[in-house]
Amino acid sequence: MVTRTRSGPDTDAMVSITARIPPDAMSAGLLGTERIGHGVRIREDGLIATIGYVVQEADQLWIAARDAAVPGFVVGIDFESGLALVKPAMPLAGPVMPLGSADVLAAGDAVSVLGSAGHEVLDAYVVAKREFAGRWEYVLDEAIFTAPPHESWSGAALVDGSGRLCGLGSLVIQGFEVNGASTTVNMFVPIDLLVPILDEVVENGRRLAAPRPWLGMLVHDDHEDLTIVGVYRNCPADQAGLRPGDVVIGVNHTPVTGLAEMFRRIWELGSAGVEVPLQVLRDTAKLDIVVRSADRAEFQRKGTLQ
Repeated sequence: MVTRTRSGPDTDAMVSITARIPPDAMSAGLLGTERIGHGVRIREDGLIATIGYVVQEADQLWIAARDAAVPGFVVGIDFESGLALVKPAMPLAGPVMPLGSADVLAAGDAVSVLGSAGHEVLDAYVVAKREFAGRWEYVLDEAIFTAPPHESWSGAALVDGSGRLCGLGSLVIQGFEVNGASTTVNMFVPIDLLVPILDEVVENGRRLAAPRPWLGMLVHDDHEDLTIVGVYRNCPADQAGLRPGDVVIGVNHTPVTGLAEMFRRIWELGSAGVEVPLQVLRDTAKLDIVVRSADRAEFQRKGTLQ
């Protein structure tokens, strides 16, 4: 991996974020109670953008720049994009990184991946822009994938050749196929998903559009079956009787064959609260199970993962 250390406006716009999550938080079992990541200053008032899972359900937050560390707080989280906004509770000096767009990036383009102080700047390139579906009821129409991977990707900044923020780091993925070859990549969430809703998330803690229906389950797609591998206790899927090991074969009596298709079929039924008819295989039995969906935000800090 080729890395280089660089100082200047780009890296000085980066901060490190340390979050403490209560042990009874819904995400604690899956993501842990101590989380560390990066953030990017995007406004002069101190507003910082980061990846949502770093700060989800946090009850304590510390934000650090090169020469100081101060308490912080979560301004809002957007579950659809997976991005979050935080602010320091007291002044924390530093420059702002200008917002760009993932739309300007294409496969083969050179980019930089920036972490906060103590982490190298990585020279990388875009290997693909394509749909991404996560087992936690999450779909991006077009995520950005880069190589080589940055070793500290959570909330890292994806920066174009003009020094503009194009995305925020979410994952490292091994075995990612590009033109028949397998490689390890980082996945970035486009900053474009946050820009149109920035003001409403700042003012309300979330986007104002009706929330998508959420079931509270984790589903693994092995390209053959859609297998439920986790169910959050006391959440809609659990209340409806879904279990780890169940295989989802249909939504509202329409067969589904992929993770993104399954989640989109659920979301097409209406907003949070709508009933979601699922057809599942349990061992050899076919079951029809109706799940009354909910707003994901209402279940933060509730339940643990089975």
